[in-house]
Amino acid sequence: MVRDGYYYGAVLLIAGFLVGWLAAPGWSIPCLFLAAFFLWFFRDPERLIPDVTGAIVSPADGTVKDISAVLIDGRPRTRISIFLNVFDVHVNRSPITATIRDVHYRKGKYLNAMNEACAEQNEQNIITFEGEGQTVFVKQIAGLLARRIVFSKKVGEVVRRGERIGLIKFGSRTDVLVDPAARLDIKKGDRVKGGSSVLAYFHPVADSAMVSTLDARETR
Repeated sequence: MVRDGYYYGAVLLIAGFLVGWLAAPGWSIPCLFLAAFFLWFFRDPERLIPDVTGAIVSPADGTVKDISAVLIDGRPRTRISIFLNVFDVHVNRSPITATIRDVHYRKGKYLNAMNEACAEQNEQNIITFEGEGQTVFVKQIAGLLARRIVFSKKVGEVVRRGERIGLIKFGSRTDVLVDPAARLDIKKGDRVKGGSSVLAYFHPVADSAMVSTLDARETR
């Protein structure tokens, strides 16, 4: 479980106890219900990460709501948009084994994550992953209810495919932008799971320096 769940759960359990003690036991039920919800919402299940060369895995749980062609810095990209509702796991994961080259946080609005305009206008965190000869962008986009984006890594860190990198609280959206040459393995309407569902495949180029860094980290 994400540690935030313990914070929310503990506060609500204490509030429920106090309300039940000062008023009546029945008045504590809403607090206890919310405590249970938050403990469930911040769940962080283990996932089986595909060990397939060139696989780009989903960085989030949710439903694929859109697949479209866009331009990033004048270069064409395929954008895969994943909508997360309040019942989805909200932990984000790395789509590929890569070095984090850039992290750009941008303030913005809190439009409904189903709104197409949210991809550009909402608060978001844009992460650039470079590895295996590819560059993949992930956008953590806040939604109507989501008011906090969490990113736990730093520029220059090396992450493995499926490794946890942060989360978005409550309803939100995650966009993945890949090279248009990548072979898609999903379609609009598909349900995906972060870290375990393959979105697309590309032909990787070996990056010996990155592999050496990962091997060294694992032997510590």
